[in-house]
Amino acid sequence: MTTYKYFIGIFATAMSLVSCSDGISLDEPKTADTKPEMQFSFIHPDDRQQSRATETAFETGDKVGLFVNETSHALEIGGNTVNNEMLTCNGRDWFSTEKLYWDAGTYNATAYYPYQDEISSITDLPFSVRTDQTTPASDDNLSGYEASDFLYASAKNLTATSSPVNLSFRHVMSKLTVRMIKGDNYEGELPENATVYVHNTVPSATIDIEAGIVTKITRGAQQTITACKTGPTDYSAIIVPQRIENRVPLIEIVMEGVSFLFESKFQFKPGVHHIVNLVIEDNPDKIKIEIGGEITDWN
Repeated sequence: MTTYKYFIGIFATAMSLVSCSDGISLDEPKTADTKPEMQFSFIHPDDRQQSRATETAFETGDKVGLFVNETSHALEIGGNTVNNEMLTCNGRDWFSTEKLYWDAGTYNATAYYPYQDEISSITDLPFSVRTDQTTPASDDNLSGYEASDFLYASAKNLTATSSPVNLSFRHVMSKLTVRMIKGDNYEGELPENATVYVHNTVPSATIDIEAGIVTKITRGAQQTITACKTGPTDYSAIIVPQRIENRVPLIEIVMEGVSFLFESKFQFKPGVHHIVNLVIEDNPDKIKIEIGGEITDWN
């Protein structure tokens, strides 16, 4: 699929739309002392990899939150130059309800996804991954998988410019993909309607929006996450970064009425895609586990 580099202008809804790719602008002519309009180029992690999966790519209706604050002042809930401005994607460009302009001075820009209407804290924003990540997207809601994938982007020490400011998003959560592989003693083909559970992780966290750091709730309750199917025999889940200190039931695969359970310690690292290969045999007691590696800047 063709990838796009999203070019974001902050436009008043009453004005004519501007196409980012062709550089056409229908704005009124600017005088020499007109302040430059803020413009941004948002880059999804998938764009950097030249690959875009529909579960994680920006699509029509997606909403990003944007803050812009002077470098001389810490980012706060309110009182910034731009306060949690909602930018909505139309499939290619992004728009908000009003134009914003640069003043003299230096600024920091911070963006996050998915958008939240209310920000209760800059340093300790509550956020939880979904325990059922198989839930499909609807007109008003993201899929359970995408709603769990918190993205963060920032740019520092910006000054007034008429050129777009590049903001590259990154993942702050951890991702686990379970790949089922048929063992030598497994007869037939692996079913494509299995259910994969990730047990004993804490789904609740807080996020420092200014730093892009996620922290597991220390005394949060451990729960079970149902992974989303991402391939014929691949299942993925977004996990809050955390360390499983003791050997516990971690991954469970249920297929054709048979449960395959894997127990282990594990460290879910922020921004890292962990791959686990489970070699399935006819005997559930002979399941084999192979750690397939770690991928950063995953898509």
